[in-house]
Amino acid sequence: MRSYAPAAPPDAFREPPWLLAFGGHVLAIADAEVRKLRHDPLELLTRAVQPTLWLVVFGQVMARVRGVPTGSLSYLDFIAPGILAQSVLFIAIFYGISAIWERDLGVLHKYLVSPAPRTAIVLGKALSAGVRALSQGVIVYILALVMHIQARFDPVNILGVLVLIVIGSALFSTMSLAIACLVKTRERFMGIGQILTMPLFFASNAIYPLALMPGWLRAVSAVNPLTYMVDGLRALMVLGGSSIFGLGTDFAVLLAVTAALVGIAARLYPWMVL
Repeated sequence: MRSYAPAAPPDAFREPPWLLAFGGHVLAIADAEVRKLRHDPLELLTRAVQPTLWLVVFGQVMARVRGVPTGSLSYLDFIAPGILAQSVLFIAIFYGISAIWERDLGVLHKYLVSPAPRTAIVLGKALSAGVRALSQGVIVYILALVMHIQARFDPVNILGVLVLIVIGSALFSTMSLAIACLVKTRERFMGIGQILTMPLFFASNAIYPLALMPGWLRAVSAVNPLTYMVDGLRALMVLGGSSIFGLGTDFAVLLAVTAALVGIAARLYPWMVL
């Protein structure tokens, strides 16, 4: 008796490749998060306040201090990439509070029972945070035009700046998400977020060069991911700017730390409901 092999399923019913399905989950989560911005467009305007104050007030005042060794750059040129990185940090570090709200509203439970892997959920949220942070780049570039900061406007450099913004925001938002999974309450989370922002900011090269730091602070800045973000932004964003560590090192460090934090946050994510 002749046996027949089962016919191959039509293309429409075949399981998509694992990587394609994983990418679809990431984009779906990111899209759901970015859509929240449509319900609160005023958020984009409020985000403009912080970098404006730092550049217009702090930058203008400190530009009169001649003792800060910024090389061939004016102080405003030197500080502009640091203020952009600071704005991204200050927004992304509080991103985890949205996960606490999602738990309270029951949205987190829906994510956990969905077929999306935990890593895809975390990556999707990190990607959405990066996209939302791009508005900070637009704001700082507009301020650079108004304040005659010597910024680079060629497409390649702007693209590099945007990529760094997305990676940096993904890094700090994922760090924030991991912290939220551990503390679980909004009050504790806000306290820890406020504790973290200032040390990360001041232990970096955002508003003064590494050469001004004492040895112990320079050692701390070497393990601070914000230092590498500022270093890359300064080389890509400002005419005459350069990278101390090298752009390859800046991108490699940021990507490696982001990957590690994604893995940690993905493992901790189910803890939110325990």
